[in-house]
Amino acid sequence: MRRDDFTVPAGAAAAFPGHANGTQAGLALGAIPADAAQMDLIFVQGFEGQTIIGIDPCELDQPQPLRIDVTAGLPRSVACSTDQIGDTIHYGQIREGLRELMQTHRLQLLEAFAERIASMVLDDFGAHWVRVVVVKPKKFEDVDAVGVAIERRRSVARQGGSLLDWMGHGMVPS
Repeated sequence: MRRDDFTVPAGAAAAFPGHANGTQAGLALGAIPADAAQMDLIFVQGFEGQTIIGIDPCELDQPQPLRIDVTAGLPRSVACSTDQIGDTIHYGQIREGLRELMQTHRLQLLEAFAERIASMVLDDFGAHWVRVVVVKPKKFEDVDAVGVAIERRRSVARQGGSLLDWMGHGMVPS
């Protein structure tokens, strides 16, 4: 995708003072793909924890801090009408999933770790779209942070349903 293919949904910037097109609040909420603009976004921003991850010998003995942002998209969540938590993604459960993953994973790369988080949100929580940002703060003394940002969508296999079901949700497979 090109940078021009992204827009910030109305009201998203207002949710974060100083946020202008995804710059201040980080990449988690940031620019949303144009075809996801009709999605309700559920997010966990600024999750912090300690885990062992990395490829450098100094990273493999002691836990180090990670900061994680997760934004999950649902097409027009039913919860907007029903006011029932069962009709949306419970961000508290995403938080618990992150806590468990920080303790149990055996991954080396942030890319693989972010992919595991994205799969959890898509498969376990039924999101249709997810953006995951994983940051190692102060990995180097002269750099604020390093990290990765990935976006994933539900595949046909994950989503299930017929083409008519997809169209009814405003999604058409490419």
